[in-house]
Amino acid sequence: MKVAILGIGLMGGSLAASLRGGSFASSITGYDLDPKVRERGMQLDLLDATAASPAQAAHGADLVVLASPVGSMAGLLTDITDALGAATIVTDLGSTKANVVDAARRALGPAFARFVPAHPIAGGERSGLEGAEPDLFEGRTVVITPESETRADAIERVEQLWRSCGAKIVTMDAARHDRLLASVSHLPHVLAFALVAQIADQPDAQAKLSIAGAGFRDFTRIAASSPALWTDIAMANRDAIGQELRGLIALLQQVDRALGAGDADTLQALFERASHTRRQLGGSHSGP
Repeated sequence: MKVAILGIGLMGGSLAASLRGGSFASSITGYDLDPKVRERGMQLDLLDATAASPAQAAHGADLVVLASPVGSMAGLLTDITDALGAATIVTDLGSTKANVVDAARRALGPAFARFVPAHPIAGGERSGLEGAEPDLFEGRTVVITPESETRADAIERVEQLWRSCGAKIVTMDAARHDRLLASVSHLPHVLAFALVAQIADQPDAQAKLSIAGAGFRDFTRIAASSPALWTDIAMANRDAIGQELRGLIALLQQVDRALGAGDADTLQALFERASHTRRQLGGSHSGP
């Protein structure tokens, strides 16, 4: 299986590293906008070859993986369409799905039936090739969101890809994926960024941050994530995130009223419900 990975950052690099340890890929070609990243991928022995353009990477590949930020995927899909072979399968690692599916439908034409949208729930606040880990996807969930046109053999091949990386596979439709991820991934990132920005804008920000403990660091860890990446995600899924945000604002207003009224019972009931739910969740993996 000749694999082309377009985007050799944390996710694309980790996928290449994971594939290096198995038998799924006979060769891996990498493309990245930054030629220095492409060169580094070769130095780290993650790639067998690099390409100077998305089309060059896709030419002759059996499987093309889009591992770029979601905001750039429409352009990549357009770039590779004419280079795809008659049996080439295309998939992606995007954190949003409906917009990527729409872009693929517009760009790929008949090849859309061989496009398998996917989202590995992995990653974290790190970015870049230097953070790549061969076991990043081990035990993680990969959500696949096929359309009615998606060919069964293409789905099976992409599932084989992720099983070879040790991942677990869940299937759902793209709209449901985006609604769920808005709640448990996208909104938490927005909140972490917003809280840190709110503190940073205050005149005593340094005094506050100097005594910040583990709770603050745990809550805001993901605010160290790539601002460009998360701006792309927020814009791509803005309707679902906005709906979740408005629900949270209503709850925060309830908290504000309870504090103003000295209503400890309401606060404790909310805290107990949240604490019980979080304890049931147990340990968690980071990821977008």
